[in-house]
Amino acid sequence: MDNNRKSLVIGMIGLGFAQLGTAAGTIAGTDIDNTAVVSYEVVGTPQTVTSNTVTLTVAEVLDVDVTLLSGPASVVSGSTTQELLFVVTNTGNGTEGFQLAINNALSGDDFDPVASTPAAIYFDTDASGDFSAGDIAYTPGSNDPQLAPDASVDVLLVNDIPASLADGAIGLSELGAAALTGTGDPGDRFPGDGDGGIDAVVGTSGADDAVSGQYLISDIRLDVIKSATVLDPFGGSDPVPGAEITYRIVVTPTGTETATNTVFTDPIPANTTYLANSITLNSGALTDAADADVGVYTATPMPEISVDLGDLIQASGAQTIEFTVTIN
Repeated sequence: MDNNRKSLVIGMIGLGFAQLGTAAGTIAGTDIDNTAVVSYEVVGTPQTVTSNTVTLTVAEVLDVDVTLLSGPASVVSGSTTQELLFVVTNTGNGTEGFQLAINNALSGDDFDPVASTPAAIYFDTDASGDFSAGDIAYTPGSNDPQLAPDASVDVLLVNDIPASLADGAIGLSELGAAALTGTGDPGDRFPGDGDGGIDAVVGTSGADDAVSGQYLISDIRLDVIKSATVLDPFGGSDPVPGAEITYRIVVTPTGTETATNTVFTDPIPANTTYLANSITLNSGALTDAADADVGVYTATPMPEISVDLGDLIQASGAQTIEFTVTIN
């Protein structure tokens, strides 16, 4: 977000608009007057005569620009109320209202975001750049933004992300803006429909514009595989009383994101007794006490082991935990 923008209110209370430059040109409704003067002499006496004054009123040009302010938004499958930030600018030369629209049925992506309910278009009222409780929902025909020439408004598209998407999948969501006076081909005219009853003329944008933003699935998955090896008192592998069971658990991270604060826990099975100081991580021994290493055995309220795996990324590779219990 550009925090140096100057806010003003145009036609709507509580919405933040930005006044930019004067790129729209001469303001619609401005009169351009022209009067000619002819100077001459009659018998040496200077004379002047003026023409009638020709007055032309500058017509309203209907133009709009939609610009994406967000980079690709990193999201996870199944997340809700994920925003994209745009700015809508009146690049015409008259005060104009604009109708906004969201379009998620776009080609060239891997999934369609789902427009959030009860609304999917919001004005970034608090200028935070993020969707927040104070942002005002847009209702077509009710609070269409009214923008002076070169003024703009920040707009958020808010979508939910479908579940079970592959890491790296891309979804597109488009914001469109169209002049309420009308749209069409450049040069199309709307007689008497411009500011103050002047003519309106469609500008180079066609009086509408649409730009899409991108959601990128940046997820990480932890695959957890558990196996058990039995060593009985007779040198065999029968699960009889007195036999030792060594559990082996392999946690494998895959994806582009980070699994933060990852903690492995495993309750000691009923009818078994934990073998003290048998916890290992990636073949390294861990103590049972809550001390400098990442392994802990706790006896109450229920016996279990835990291993703090910390932050995991795909490059961390498989994390292998082992511990042993004895069948009672």
